[in-house]
Amino acid sequence: MQAPASLEGKRRGQSDRTSLSPEAQRQLERLRARDREVRAHEMAHLAAAGGYATSGMQLTYETGPDGRQYAVGGEVGIDVSPGRTPEETIAKMQVVQRAALAPAEPSPQDQRVAALAAQQMAQAAVELSRREVGGAEDESATDRQGIGRTAEKRVGKVVNDNPLVAAGIEARQAWQTRLRLQA
Repeated sequence: MQAPASLEGKRRGQSDRTSLSPEAQRQLERLRARDREVRAHEMAHLAAAGGYATSGMQLTYETGPDGRQYAVGGEVGIDVSPGRTPEETIAKMQVVQRAALAPAEPSPQDQRVAALAAQQMAQAAVELSRREVGGAEDESATDRQGIGRTAEKRVGKVVNDNPLVAAGIEARQAWQTRLRLQA
């Protein structure tokens, strides 16, 4: 014996659309589309973060007119702490930045995380240059100029390899200028 079509549809997870008003049907379609979008967005972060993901997808839900829960927002925790060495920090922040920008349409928060990673990469590049040139206490002016040129080259390479580093540096400089003007 075969079950009625309406029961088959309900068993497969489909709602009985005839019981929903046209407006409720439109709302349901919007929620379903948003659910797919949110899940794909957060999955992109999770897949790109690799071992730096500190949590799985944390989703927020809204109940649809059919009584089901639909994802309308979410987040994935990513470790943005610096590495133990400048080299480790640069490598880690490259992964963090890729994870933040992995979705097709990164959110403003995603862009902030990417800029933070870029800033940390630039700081690590400067530290790496200082360490390579040598950080003697009694540096001469010539030594300091050498450190500066080496740091500029390294930061320039990081900026050229990743344009968001420039955005992070510019944002930090603007913030520092604003703080100086307020003081």
